[in-house]
Parts: sequence; C-alpha cells; structure tokens
Amino acid sequence: MDLTLLRTFVMVHRAGSFTRAAALLGLSQPAVTSQIRSLERQLGRPLFLRQARGVTPTTVGDELAHRAAPHLDALVEITESGLDERTGVRTLHVAGPPEFVSARVLPALTPLVVRGLAVRSSLLGSTEEILDGLAAGHHDLAVATARPRGGLFTATPLCDEEHVLVAAPRWAARLSPGVLPRSGAVVLEQLPVVEVHESLPFVARYWAAVFESKPAAAATVIAPDLRAVRDSAVSGAGLAVLPRYLCEEELASGRLVALLDPPVPPLRTYFLVIRTGTLALPHLARAHERLLSAAGDW
Repeated sequence: MDLTLLRTFVMVHRAGSFTRAAALLGLSQPAVTSQIRSLERQLGRPLFLRQARGVTPTTVGDELAHRAAPHLDALVEITESGLDERTGVRTLHVAGPPEFVSARVLPALTPLVVRGLAVRSSLLGSTEEILDGLAAGHHDLAVATARPRGGLFTATPLCDEEHVLVAAPRWAARLSPGVLPRSGAVVLEQLPVVEVHESLPFVARYWAAVFESKPAAAATVIAPDLRAVRDSAVSGAGLAVLPRYLCEEELASGRLVALLDPPVPPLRTYFLVIRTGTLALPHLARAHERLLSAAGDW
C-alpha cells in the first residue's frame, strides 16, 4: 500500500475535512480527493462519509486510522530526527493570548532558544482564531483557553489561572469592611469598570462564579490587552478582574488591592494544543515538554 495515500488518509481522518487536510499537506483539494478515492478502490471499502461540512470516517476508516497512524508518526519522527541533527536550527511557530505568551510561554522557551531553537509567536486574543490558525498549519503549537474538539487536535491541560477582583487603593478605601460578602455585586456595580471587551468577559465570569449573577454595569474603560487593563486599574480608572500572575507585583507593592477573597476563587484553564501526530517532530516535542515542565511552577 502506498505510504503517500496512507499519509493523506490519516490527515483527512484527523482534520475531518478534505479542504483542511489539503491545506496542511500542501496539496490541492482535488489531489486529496483523488488519493482517498484511490485508497478506497484498493481496499474495496469506503473510508469516509461525505457530508455538507467535512467528512465522517466509516468504521473501516476509523480502524485503518487506529492501525496506521502510530506507524506513520514513527516514520515522521525518524525522518525529522535526522533532519534536526543535520540542520541544527528549527523554527517553532507558537500562538496564544498576548499576555500569557509574553509572560509565560516565551520566557519558558528561552532555554531551548539558547540551544538553537528559533521561535516565531502570534499574539491572538480569540481562541477560535488561535485554533483556526493551528488547523491551517500557520502555527505548530498553541495555547488556548478552551479544549478543542475533534481528532485534528491533541490538547493537554497546561495550568490554571486564578482570577482576582482588584482596584487601586483609593477605590478599595471607599468600601466598608465586610460589605462585599453581604452585597458585593450591588456595591461593586457602583464603581467604574475596566475590561478587555464591551461584553465584560472577565467580570462576567467572576460575577457568575462568586455572586451567581450577571454584572449590570457597563465598562468605563475598554482596553483589548490585560496588561493595559492592569495599568488602567493601577492608575485608578476603576475595578478590574485580572489573572493573579499578571498583577502579583502590583498586589505585593500595594498599587492594587484585592477587593474580595472568595473561598473558591474563579479559575480558567489553559490548554497546550498541537495537531495530532506532530509530537513526532523533535523540536516540537521538546517545546511541548518544556512548557509542561515550566507550568508546574505557574
């Protein structure tokens, strides 16, 4: 059986789409379609059911993918290991939220950069945009705040971030002691809000988790970067909900004050996402392992 046909088949199986597989393989869609039909003729069985949006594997297709994919991945690993040794330098394309990539991912990859890894980063605010770019082959590895579905991706929990309700000391001083646990949502809605978007994604998540309600206030300042939100809050523009790692120094120095200490603080999980099978690439495997190891201290 032709290994090229098997490679195309496995990519279609993982991508769930002839179009997406073609983009990842660097082929035209008709070429991918032709290769799959050729393989189906050789086997005498259909491998995919065509649907309006993408394809679904048949039971025969699932069985073939389960048997063939590990061997193809092993061949890629053998081939790429030799290439890695000969060229010395490989480039890793990373995508994720701007603040997290800047504060966590890039510093964690520095030891690999010192050893010869080149890194190109894409700072993207939307999980959908991040995963679309990974699916299209624009990125090798991504950090996302939602676990993707489907066989194209393999996602590993990376770390949890704690969200903290903060404000500058002058706003905190206006709140009576003990008032927030009793009627926090109502009181806080009298203060200005700094957020990354009009929909108040961080504040709304915090309100739902802590107060079991939706925020009634609108944002006073919108800045589509959590670092700008933090700096606006430090300047006294209003309250904000921030990841603790992003405001630890400001809390320690007193430039920001945590307004509430809930028994169970709201958390958000980050996932380390790759295209299934690409851990066979040594430089990607090393980066993946390095980030998981570094996340133990986050």
